[in-house]
Amino acid sequence: MNHQTDTIAAIATPSGTGGIAVIRISGADAIIRAEQIFSPVRGKSPLHMDGYTCSYGYIRQDEEILDDCVLTVFRAPYSYTGEDVVEISCHGGRYLTQKILRTVLCRTVRLAEAGEFTKRAFLNGKLSLTQAEAVADLISASGENAVKCARTLRDGATFRKISEFSAKLLEILSSLAVWADYPDEDIPEVNAETLEQDLESLMFHMEHLLKSYDYGRILREGLHTVIIGKPNAGKSTLFNALAGCERSIVTEIAGTTRDVIEEQIRIGDVTLRLSDTAGVHKTSDRIEQIGVEKSLASIRQADLILAVFDQSTPFSPEDQTILEQLPIEKTILIGNKNDKAPCWKFLQVLPPNSADPAACISISARSGQFPELEQAVAAFASRKAVPAEDGMIANERQRDCLQLAVDAVHEALDALQMGMAYDAVTVSLDAASDALLQLTGERVTDKVVDTVFARFCVGK
Repeated sequence: MNHQTDTIAAIATPSGTGGIAVIRISGADAIIRAEQIFSPVRGKSPLHMDGYTCSYGYIRQDEEILDDCVLTVFRAPYSYTGEDVVEISCHGGRYLTQKILRTVLCRTVRLAEAGEFTKRAFLNGKLSLTQAEAVADLISASGENAVKCARTLRDGATFRKISEFSAKLLEILSSLAVWADYPDEDIPEVNAETLEQDLESLMFHMEHLLKSYDYGRILREGLHTVIIGKPNAGKSTLFNALAGCERSIVTEIAGTTRDVIEEQIRIGDVTLRLSDTAGVHKTSDRIEQIGVEKSLASIRQADLILAVFDQSTPFSPEDQTILEQLPIEKTILIGNKNDKAPCWKFLQVLPPNSADPAACISISARSGQFPELEQAVAAFASRKAVPAEDGMIANERQRDCLQLAVDAVHEALDALQMGMAYDAVTVSLDAASDALLQLTGERVTDKVVDTVFARFCVGK
């Protein structure tokens, strides 16, 4: 039996008890198998049903009725996988769903592997590889922005952008090949200056798309956000309020938080991978010193920093030290304990000629209500936004392929500017074209395809 063309089946809905479950069958024998186990109450049997039609009836195992259900038929090539597909919508009890699946499975129908339905959609030309990867991102999306990102990719914006790059490369390669292969024909010589301009323009647009990776990563994984401040500024109180539970210990004793504590939260439509750090201060305690060092390392790696200061007490040298170490343009400065009279304002303490902070807000961490923070986070996230029509690099595989293409075009430019033969330019441009085709899946190894779909759930 051919592993890629045989008929497969799996439960397409999450495991557990629910009102409904869906069992999906795809392949040449999907409708035949449905005919063998399904009895319609009235109307046509599966073999005689048109595509995109449903029938109410019973799933039978020999003479036993297992469940009443709705059976839907999708005929090739107008289905998700491009093959004949049958979906059985039955009652969602765990035992019942598994029993129906076991009935579906037989000598001609096997259990699907993880992501195999979407893999078949890719292999049958229903999706590009970037669109297929977006399906997994859509399933795992943790917020509205992540959903929008996945939808953009699934709709093919990235594929279209990469296809534009590939078409331009093909145009350049064709002109070089024709001029080189037919020197005796009346064909205009390739103009080096024009070629250089074309390659510089192509590289500019490819690098612009490459920069979207950070935004794609943020939408998929959330903003890596660090809460920083001196001991007892209110960091852990704010962290617990945002996390919705007491993850950090809050006491009046300085140095209570000695390690980095992490939690994934949502604030508005933005997902934050939130870290509460040890208070940044001078200490002779070796364990506290390690915590402070981790805090400073977290600052350097963060996408966003929430710097908490106690404005109810005088601005101290420790506050000044923290302020000087912050990458201010990605920092939201938070004045805590605004239920008390403030002793100072941020405008008074920011260094001269300092860059503008992401925002300056005032809160009471104990209140648990932070509309100003939600607005500031949303505004910061929107600065990194990429227009949907520009496409987006969504994962490390795509980034690596595009980086290879950019590097290859850069090599071609170097060869051209050094006066090397056009053959050297062509070799580099061939490598760039190959990298782009790997990105979209038009030229990709079985190993890469298997790796991409291994992260999917069974049934998708």
